[in-house]
Amino acid sequence: MSGTGSDWPSLSDARDRPTIVTLHLVSQVVGKVPTALLPWRNHGWHLTLRVTSRGLRSEPLYGAGEPFELMIDLVSHRVCLIDGRGESSIPLKSTTMADFHAAFMTLLAQCGREVAIHPAPNEVEPATPFAEDRAPRAYSRDSAERLHGALLASDRVFKLFRSGFLGKVSPVHFFWGSFDLAVTRFSGRPAPLHPGGIPNLPDSVTREAYSHEVSSAGFWPGGAGAEGGPFFYSYAYPTPDGFADAPLRPNAARFDTDLGEFVLDYEAVRRSEDPDAALLAFLTSTYEAAANLAKWDRAALECDLGRPRIPRPV
Repeated sequence: MSGTGSDWPSLSDARDRPTIVTLHLVSQVVGKVPTALLPWRNHGWHLTLRVTSRGLRSEPLYGAGEPFELMIDLVSHRVCLIDGRGESSIPLKSTTMADFHAAFMTLLAQCGREVAIHPAPNEVEPATPFAEDRAPRAYSRDSAERLHGALLASDRVFKLFRSGFLGKVSPVHFFWGSFDLAVTRFSGRPAPLHPGGIPNLPDSVTREAYSHEVSSAGFWPGGAGAEGGPFFYSYAYPTPDGFADAPLRPNAARFDTDLGEFVLDYEAVRRSEDPDAALLAFLTSTYEAAANLAKWDRAALECDLGRPRIPRPV
């Protein structure tokens, strides 16, 4: 599963950020459909998207008519609705969110999948309703394909990291609200009530998501409503004493006091001699900081990293 530097495309703020912002808002519109249709699953895991060889895809959605899926296709640059009869789509292009939202809702209606979705973004400021957002939004196919390559490379390493945990652990999945790929390990113990306060996100959602102790890591390529990125991150909730001063790997990793998280710049990973190993070291060392300081039962929760065709010994 080892990757090389060629698997990690460069991401430039000047070149790629406008497209990343557009895709963040596109993913918000798409992601609100599973939120509206699927029964609530622990920690909001039903509403996430998954990285695929073509882009970002929902799980099967059950509403009126036969099951269907939605995909943000970053290869053919379309948003697709897929069911047993085939595929219908609208193009990804430079546009306004008002126009994209109208086209997407029309696509749903034409396919017999009319769904009432929340009309504005979550977790961003300002949360301009989609139908009223007439700001020009850029879309570059090259930038979209670079983002897709970065997501695929990150997904590969995250899934290897995930294989080394026996306890409760999330899928490797993509949260459209914050626009990040994430994987979360759980100690199994309840957590203190989260204070909430995430912009344009109900506190009830945040508190259910953080109902139990976690060590969570992810990749944030940048997005709407915030500056910065791309970088990898890792945090613990609740944050144990001494977390910020814990030893890290690789040397380029650091604790960001503003975020309250460990971060590792994407470019530092991409330029390293072995990008996969550098990212895996970051994921492992930051998890160890959380688990050791919070006194998780590591012996019961962990196992060796998985290998193809070899079942875990019992």
